[in-house]
Amino acid sequence: MESLSGCPVGVLDVTAAGRVAAANDTVVEVLDTDHDTLAEAHVDDVFPHSVERTLPRAFADADGDPTAHEFEEYYPGLERWLAVTVDPDAVDDGARVYVDDVTDRRSRRREAEALRAELDQMAVISELVSEILVELVGATTREGIAETVVRRLGETDRYEFAWFGEREIGGDDVVIRASAGTTDDTIDCVRQSLDGDAVGPEERAMETGEVRLVAPVADDPSVPEPVRQTAFANGLQSLLSIPLVYGDTVYGIVGVYATEEEAFSGRERASFETLGQVAGFAINAARHRNLLLSDTVTELTLEYSAANCPLADVSASFDTDVALDGVVPQDGGGLLCYVTTADADAETVADDLAECEGVVRTRVVAEGTGGSVEVEFTGGTPLVAASSLGGTIQSATYADGRGEMIVELSPSEDVRRISETIKREFDANLAAKQQRERSVTTERDVQDALGDRLTDKQEEALRTAFFADYFESPRGSTAEEVATSLDITAPTLLYHLRAGQRKLLSSFFEESRERTLDEAD
Repeated sequence: MESLSGCPVGVLDVTAAGRVAAANDTVVEVLDTDHDTLAEAHVDDVFPHSVERTLPRAFADADGDPTAHEFEEYYPGLERWLAVTVDPDAVDDGARVYVDDVTDRRSRRREAEALRAELDQMAVISELVSEILVELVGATTREGIAETVVRRLGETDRYEFAWFGEREIGGDDVVIRASAGTTDDTIDCVRQSLDGDAVGPEERAMETGEVRLVAPVADDPSVPEPVRQTAFANGLQSLLSIPLVYGDTVYGIVGVYATEEEAFSGRERASFETLGQVAGFAINAARHRNLLLSDTVTELTLEYSAANCPLADVSASFDTDVALDGVVPQDGGGLLCYVTTADADAETVADDLAECEGVVRTRVVAEGTGGSVEVEFTGGTPLVAASSLGGTIQSATYADGRGEMIVELSPSEDVRRISETIKREFDANLAAKQQRERSVTTERDVQDALGDRLTDKQEEALRTAFFADYFESPRGSTAEEVATSLDITAPTLLYHLRAGQRKLLSSFFEESRERTLDEAD
């Protein structure tokens, strides 16, 4: 045994009767014992108990002749995995036992297997999410988009069922609109709980706009008790609530139930969060597309107070009329607004708005009394709500702490749901509602109307610059080269170009409001 004293593997020489004849230092360390304890001890007493008890049986079943064994077992007393080899040919009248601590190797193997399993799961989830996103491209309504998500999630083998819910018209309760998968009686319990006073995880996700995971369902007090009991009876272990979000607007909620407690890893939750955002974006885009292509539109006139809109509050605080000149939708559902004040200093108004909730930034465009201010809103105003819900803001004016907003909606939209949402969130009043036809304007009509606004010099400068690729990037001609072609100076050319561009843009952006009013008449 002296020759094996420095061996990194533990070594025991054991007699045919199972008694320890010799042991090296490594095995003493591995078995957490000492040489005196090992001396002449029976192998059954030396090794801590394991479930299989393989080593003692190698000697007990040998009838005086130990049998060869090679195995790995977990020893709870040591909290270690040991790899053990019994070699009866290594010594006379007995066997040599090699013992190696493989706990770290087993741990790394488990981690590798868990990672491999998670990557396999993520590949399945990524493929599923990708397929859903492809289908969302062709969906044209909120209902179609929501049903696509629910159907694909509910019918996959990974999850038991999924359902989609949204706010009830004129109220705060969530109602189920679609479901798919093996729902059993759980969906009925969920539906009943949504009608009760208890606020479940799906409703919390609806309020916060954030993905929520519950696992195990039966032990989580945030889940209404009837749902917990039914889920336990049906073997449902986990629940993921996915809000369909665009900006600050939550269009609905998707609840996904699974039989595995670890069904939704961190990476999966991130994928589903992205799915909810893309679905929300698709709903918003579909609404705006339907409005753009509609021959008729529904026009809503909404009124609200200063308590629910920063711009209305400005009109009261500074005793001035405020008018919305134009809006530019931003990524994520925000809104860039340009407003003018009749009797207040623009810089003072900008500073006041910058302190309001939901305002990202302000910038003075035109200084002084009656100036213009740029304001970026992310929420907290009916303007953002109307835009996020699929409406096009035609005009908005504010005076004496009151605001009036005119919004266009596609007839295919649930107009009542949208108006009720704005009324509920901002204590607004629906002052008027009308449906009107859009007039058909030909390309020649547009060209003639725009051409009539330009002077001969402006049209000549714009036409020459256009065909000389002055507006391309990179430019095909410089301002000096275009000016030389027209036999004018470069500053004169730029003056005509700016004046002409201003008229064209003014015609496109500012007169849309006048055309809307003319069509209404």
